[in-house]
Amino acid sequence: MNFDLTEEQRLLKDSVARLMLDKYGFGDRGGYRAQGRGYSESMWSSYAELGLLAMPFAEEYGGFGGGPVETMIVMEAFGEALILEPYFATVVLAGGILRHGASHTQKAELIPAIAQGQLKFAFAYLEPQSRYDLFDVKTLATEDENGWTLSGTKGLVLHGDTADKIIVSARTSGDTRQEHGIGLFLVEADAPGLTCRGYPTHSGLRAADITLEHVRVDAANVIGDPANAFPVISRVAEEAIAALCAEGVGAFSRMQAITLDYLKTREQFGKKIGSFQVLQHRAVDMLVELEQSRSMAMYAALMLGESDDTERERAISAAKVQICRSAKAIGTQSIQLHGGIGMTMEYSIGHYFKHVSMIDKLLGDADHHLGRLAVLGGLSS
Repeated sequence: MNFDLTEEQRLLKDSVARLMLDKYGFGDRGGYRAQGRGYSESMWSSYAELGLLAMPFAEEYGGFGGGPVETMIVMEAFGEALILEPYFATVVLAGGILRHGASHTQKAELIPAIAQGQLKFAFAYLEPQSRYDLFDVKTLATEDENGWTLSGTKGLVLHGDTADKIIVSARTSGDTRQEHGIGLFLVEADAPGLTCRGYPTHSGLRAADITLEHVRVDAANVIGDPANAFPVISRVAEEAIAALCAEGVGAFSRMQAITLDYLKTREQFGKKIGSFQVLQHRAVDMLVELEQSRSMAMYAALMLGESDDTERERAISAAKVQICRSAKAIGTQSIQLHGGIGMTMEYSIGHYFKHVSMIDKLLGDADHHLGRLAVLGGLSS
């Protein structure tokens, strides 16, 4: 595998890093979080101007034709800055559903609006009973001569309370835990019968619990085959996990740098605490975890192009296991090496730990993905 970035990818990396450095300090983040939607609309416009919202989409729909490596670059920079905007929800999750499942007409209508920053999306796939099983869907979609009617409950819909449109997974046939019989439906956020309860997440993002009571959906707003959407959901989940791995690496990098700087400046017993050998060893442990995670995040991004489904799934699960383990290891070390200040709301390190803890749980924790690896026969056969 070639791990070197192209010239265009290096320019993208530099551009995003410069934007985050100029506009997304920890103090700036606090101000953005206090805004009405829980994030900065001006930063969202900046992402659109820089082409980040258009990046993964095909050029024929107003995108730039970027791939998993470009997404990795952007998500790593966003992880370092701890952004609040709905990039993951709109571009990675919902955008992935549109790229893999939508018709030409749907793409031509929706993707340019995403690329220009005019539309924000959410993907409602989790349900109270489903845990990490994306095929565990109770929400029902009933067809009639005028389209479809949706009824059910979705939980932890990232940025669901600020989205303009919501993509909902619903069961059109079969039992609750069957992979076949799941459809994807595009619903307006203000549709009659849809109730949304928004709240802040543990890490400062926004999410919502959504209830659908006989919500009408026209046939034109069905995405793909209404009985066979799970392969699309599964593929998008793989891409989303790779993006989360990159975001985790960005956060780990910043946590390691903040902690190392603290060890170099904090004095105890008349000495910099970084001079104590046992703390130096713990700092090295953090660096090892960071570099292992970086390697696995790159591996996950590159393996998204693998045509062998089993090999691709193995790589994604293995990467997520590493990220989950490193989130705990780096987070624990960073808090302990800071002492009491690491737990304060005024200091950044605790906020990073909260966010990587959320990344740990999103789309499957270490135990879940270790189980998947066991079923798939391990990382290599």
